[in-house]
Amino acid sequence: MPQLIFFAIIAIVAYVGYRSFLKEAERVTAKVRRAEQEARTGTQGTLVRDPKTGEYHLAKD
Repeated sequence: MPQLIFFAIIAIVAYVGYRSFLKEAERVTAKVRRAEQEARTGTQGTLVRDPKTGEYHLAKD
């Protein structure tokens, strides 16, 4: 029985780690795409609209 609990805990940790890895990979991929588009168009940043105030600011990574 202790082995079953141990392997269940290992599986849960592996699943959470995998989800975290996917989230980080998506964030990095989006950053690279944004940088490529900025290089292609010659801009020096990406503006993002704040939904509460309606003001624009540079995107933060």
